[in-house]
Amino acid sequence: MTRVAAIDCGTNSIRLLIADRSAGVLSDVLRRMEVVRLGQGVDRTGEFDPIALERTLEATGRYAELCREHGVEAVRFVATSATRDARNRQVFIDGVRDALGVEVEVITGHEEAALSFAGAVSILDGSAPADRLVVDIGGGSTELVLGAGETPDASISLDIGCVRMTERHLHEDPPTQAQIAAAAADVRAALDEAAEVVPLVRVGTIVGVAGSVTTVTAHALGLPSYQPDRINDSRLPIEKVRAACADLLAMPRADREALGFMHPGRVDVIGGGALIWAEVLARVAAEVESAGGDLTEAVTSEHDILDGIALSVSV
Repeated sequence: MTRVAAIDCGTNSIRLLIADRSAGVLSDVLRRMEVVRLGQGVDRTGEFDPIALERTLEATGRYAELCREHGVEAVRFVATSATRDARNRQVFIDGVRDALGVEVEVITGHEEAALSFAGAVSILDGSAPADRLVVDIGGGSTELVLGAGETPDASISLDIGCVRMTERHLHEDPPTQAQIAAAAADVRAALDEAAEVVPLVRVGTIVGVAGSVTTVTAHALGLPSYQPDRINDSRLPIEKVRAACADLLAMPRADREALGFMHPGRVDVIGGGALIWAEVLARVAAEVESAGGDLTEAVTSEHDILDGIALSVSV
């Protein structure tokens, strides 16, 4: 048994998983998540904001201390969309090395998709249809990855994410219909691109991961607080999920803040994430139906790229 740590630093949040790994199976020691908004303004400027960098490196220092406290033997630190896009990424990479003593791995969208797939499908049993589409909605990008078993065979990373869509289009509280339409047009154009690469007609099970999806699921379930055990492996009708997405998108900020399951750092961007998830569900269901199939439910997984990173840590 080996104690490993996985750190996933995305556009909106930085997350830590410390786990004991044995024979390819993880046993959680602790999970942490902080919303640091590293990608604040990157879509517009192409660079990290100094204050966002400071927030993220402070969180990295706290994670380094937790790794020491829990006797971690090996760490893998992965950075995704915002770091891929930022011209001044080296400042961030150097700061993480100083705080944690490891090198940041700025992974490609395809690598991100594969890691998300590995984590997400770990909750599915053999009764699920063979072709599984994992959808990972992040702050700056969204990954769609399709495969059977534990290995993906088609994937794409799209430059649509909850932070990117919010900063680009959703400026009012709540957003106007014109703003929603503009954001939806961006998402649909990206999904047109995805359909050329990922054969959506094959999808038998659609699995959503990451904070936008889990928050929408909590709303669809009517949870009074964030309850991972209720959210994980939940299977809900697609129309019910899309209704929850529309509700969150239309809510004023004060109403979103009052929801017991809503993380404070997600309040201002959940509308963008909900819009993406609703559009993905509609498009995939329509593609499956066009091929004579029937996709009626969406699965939510609390296991995602963070688990995939932990499973891949080299010791």
